[in-house]
This record gives sequence, C-alpha cells and structure tokens, in this order.
Amino acid sequence: MVDLQQPGTLLASQFKKKTIKVAGRLLDFSTPVVMGIINLTPDSFYEGSRFEANQDKLLQAAGQMIADGAKILDVGGYSTRPGAAEVSELEESDRVLGAIEALSQSFPSLIISVDTFRAEVARKAVMAGASIINDVSGGNLDEGMFGVVAESGVPYVLMHMRGTPQTMVKQNRYNNLIRDVVQEIAAKLDKLNSLGVADVIVDPGFGFAKNVPQNFELLNNLEYFQNLDAALLIGLSRKSMIWRSLETTADESLNGTTALNMTALQKGANILRVHDVKEAVETIKLWKLTTLRN
Repeated sequence: MVDLQQPGTLLASQFKKKTIKVAGRLLDFSTPVVMGIINLTPDSFYEGSRFEANQDKLLQAAGQMIADGAKILDVGGYSTRPGAAEVSELEESDRVLGAIEALSQSFPSLIISVDTFRAEVARKAVMAGASIINDVSGGNLDEGMFGVVAESGVPYVLMHMRGTPQTMVKQNRYNNLIRDVVQEIAAKLDKLNSLGVADVIVDPGFGFAKNVPQNFELLNNLEYFQNLDAALLIGLSRKSMIWRSLETTADESLNGTTALNMTALQKGANILRVHDVKEAVETIKLWKLTTLRN
C-alpha cells in the first residue's frame, strides 16, 4: 500500500514533473499540457463536444484544437456520463477507428488518445494510430486491458472508478475518500508495473463514483496523489460538480471550469482534459506567470 503521507503546504514548483515516452518522443510535463476532448457519441453530456460520424466537422474541430495549443486529442465512442446507454463493442469500434485513422493521416505529429475501457477496442485503436490508452475504468471492466497495454507499449491513463457508467452513482461510499482512492489506484499501479508498463498517467476520476461534495474534497486534496509518483490528469471540464454548484448548465460552465482548472494546476495537475482548449491553454499561461519556477 502507498504511504499516504501528509503533503503539507507545497509550492507548485516543488511538485515532481513527469516525462513519458509517447509516439516515439518524450512528452515533458514540466509545463502542464492540454488534452482536447473529441466525442464521437450522440449522447455525451456536453453537446459542444459531439462530432459523431461527420469527418469534415471532426477534422475542422481537431485542427482548431491543435491551433489553440492542444498537445493530445482524446477520441471516445462510448459516453460514460452517469446512466449512459450501453454501446456494443462493434459500434464503439466503428465510431472511433475511422476517426483515429483520419486524424493520424491529417495530423501526423498529433498525439492521439483513445478513450475506451474495452481491451479489443484499445488494441485496434493503437493499430489505427492512437498512442495513448485512456481507460475510465482503470481495468475494472475488461480483465484483458492491462495485457493489451503491456503488449502495445503505449502510455496508459489509469482512472479511478467504481461500478459501471450505469451503476457508479451508487458506488460512492468510502471509509476515507482520499485514502481509499489513492490506495485503489496504487494497487493497480503495482500490477501494471509487474507487467512492465512504465508510463502510467493517473486520473482521480472526478464524477465517477463520487458525488458533488466528494468531487470538491478530491480537488482540495490533489496533493496526496503526488505519493503515487505518476503524472496527474485532471478532467473537470463542464462537469456537473460545476453546473450543479452554480445552478447553471453544462453549456454555461466554461467560467467555472477555468476556475477549477487553475486550482488543479496549483495542486500539481500535469494534463488538463477539456472541451475548451484555448481557455485551458490560457489558464496554464497565467498559472506559469503566478507560480515560482525553478
């Protein structure tokens, strides 16, 4: 088990910075980077991120995200919002594989992440051009996932979740939220390390088996995740913890997203996963100006 030490009061410049090998080159997190969200689903919670099967719209949106400063684009074909409908493996593959091929051909230097919890979809996506596997279930929903990650040799985003997208809202009872989440992730890191997986990115899983107060508790205690010695991905973009707290909607949650992304950066985030790339890049620039750097 990881030693959940009290992190104390740390400056952002004191956090460990990570470098991972991806797509044949090193991705340096000494300055945090932005991951743009590409949803190929009709029912993702934020309408502005949906591109479905429209390749022209997909490539146009991707080009704009890259121009705005995104280092990674995360492509998903299965909505994981609470209560989302089940999608077959075939349908998910049909949604993402063509898009990944089109993106890799149009933008050869782009780092593409596939957002899937299915091992076979992940394997095919890597063959199609994806160079990161982003698994919201942290290996819980497909026992073959860790093997595919080890065989593919690509970085793996290990997210914390309990249950499934259909049941996770009922899986939010913890003895100690921060300790439980960190230790559950640590156990999986040990397993991945035993399989020879070197490049793992940790995502605490905001909104996944966590209610609104728990999400804010998680954000307030991100320092503890430094004990895992892994790069930290934070996905807060337009989530219900924002719009429920502000009594607005996902469409009206950009300002709240920016505010919480700044908090995440101050607490050690290495990757911001967002719908709105330009604003996230600007947030990082301002964070750099207000942070003591070595």
